[in-house]
Amino acid sequence: MTAQEVRLCGLLLQEHFGEVVEKVGTHLLRIGPLSLRAIAHETSTPLDLVKKSLCVLLQHSLCSFEGTQKGPRGVVEYRASCERILRMLRYPRYIYTAKTLYGDTGELIVEEVLQRGHMTMSHAVQTVADRLTHNMEEGSSMEYSEVVSAFSRLVETHLLQRCPSVTEGPLPVASSGGPAASATVPTLSECQTERFNLPPITLKGRGKRRLSNEDNEAEQARGKRARLDDANTKTSGDEGIYWQVNFERFHQYFRDQAIIGAVASKLDQTSSEIVRTMLRMSEVTTTPTAAYTQPLSVNEIFRALPPSYSISRPVLEQYLTLLVDDPMEFVSKTGDSGGGMYAVYVHKVLTSLARATLESVVQERFGSRSARIFRLLLRKRHLEQKQVEDFAMIPAKEAKEMLYMLLSENLVQLQEIPKTPDHAPSRTFYLYTVNPLSTARMLLQHCYKTVANLIVRRLNETKENKRLLEKSQRIEAILASLQASGAEAAQLTEVEEMITAPERQQLEALRHHVNKLDSSENQVDETIFLLESHISSTMASR
Repeated sequence: MTAQEVRLCGLLLQEHFGEVVEKVGTHLLRIGPLSLRAIAHETSTPLDLVKKSLCVLLQHSLCSFEGTQKGPRGVVEYRASCERILRMLRYPRYIYTAKTLYGDTGELIVEEVLQRGHMTMSHAVQTVADRLTHNMEEGSSMEYSEVVSAFSRLVETHLLQRCPSVTEGPLPVASSGGPAASATVPTLSECQTERFNLPPITLKGRGKRRLSNEDNEAEQARGKRARLDDANTKTSGDEGIYWQVNFERFHQYFRDQAIIGAVASKLDQTSSEIVRTMLRMSEVTTTPTAAYTQPLSVNEIFRALPPSYSISRPVLEQYLTLLVDDPMEFVSKTGDSGGGMYAVYVHKVLTSLARATLESVVQERFGSRSARIFRLLLRKRHLEQKQVEDFAMIPAKEAKEMLYMLLSENLVQLQEIPKTPDHAPSRTFYLYTVNPLSTARMLLQHCYKTVANLIVRRLNETKENKRLLEKSQRIEAILASLQASGAEAAQLTEVEEMITAPERQQLEALRHHVNKLDSSENQVDETIFLLESHISSTMASR
């Protein structure tokens, strides 16, 4: 774990949960597993606040716990997960994907589960139905059955999964000395066969519209609503069965979309639709770390193609041959049964996309000639300086400067191969090479640093204009209240004029800057996801 990762994790924890949780989470990331009292002592935080912080982290699966044999009676230690915390950066993308696939209902289900960490199905259905009803026209309401249907589809496609069940076990103690421990520690056990099994729930009714006078009593109503939800959950038949977002399945979907986009840009739309069909047919049966998808026959692919694509069987075979023969090796032929067995070569495509990203970074930072040298070293692997000059067709002086510049940025490595044991320079080959894996890891750290800087800039912009934002929110609340009570247009205009023209311009500029920063965060996160996928795929294939 690097300093950039810890810094970014701290910013994400602070933005989502506040300073205390950030302090506890960052300390666990830096130090490693610690007991409750050790965390309180080392962070100088009251024990009660540490307990609440750990509850928040555990609720969102951002840390784990286990009993250890330290001490005569055993100790429970807590460990923060850097990988899981960094996924919070991708929350908007998860929600947008759910909206794209399953509409507003799917979007709100995933949003609620992400905000609360985990939820029972009945609680999620009731909450989402109430929110949808509140946004509907007067007299309309959302049926629970419609939300249950959307929830079921999310589970069927493995975008939601059951949380591990909790069992009690004794604390492990040292084998020598000390009395036996009487305390127990919960352990989480996951049953693979039940991860995506829906419980039989008895939930009938419609969403309830929130009354306007509840806005002035939000805190009291929230507590009361939570107690009512708990009471309803007890009679729904799914008590004790909690659901959480399956991040690996979302990542598999993101990866598939990147592959489809690469095929469309390299070949054409029909080729990308064929690859989309192959990925869709094997999305549930293929593990996230597999180098290939499940092999499919030509007959299966032909039957699964959308009817809108009127592709004949011979044309499909020609497209598959084209995909197999392409240098990027989008598809690989694995057998001849059923007219031919084909699979998407996931690892090869991810490697090609990651290399294209590295080449793009070099070109943007150092120019097209440096990118030509970098691309040449990626393909030829080892070259002397004279060979680089000849192959890249760049003058010796410029090639030497560019190679040294890339070498100083650790984008290129220099390997010495001596002819004699004395390593004399005159009898040594000096070969330039590129290690794509280490270069991708270095670029990934730069991306973490970039996202952290963007978050700091966005928070600073918001902090500097805090007074103006609060004023704008108050006026918007007054306008909403007046509109709900049927106020006259003159009253609404008078309230709107409470913000002066310069303040409106300042607000517009602030929103423009914040939107641009948010967009930049999402764009960098796409690069982060691509590099992380390439690194994990490369490590799994070794």
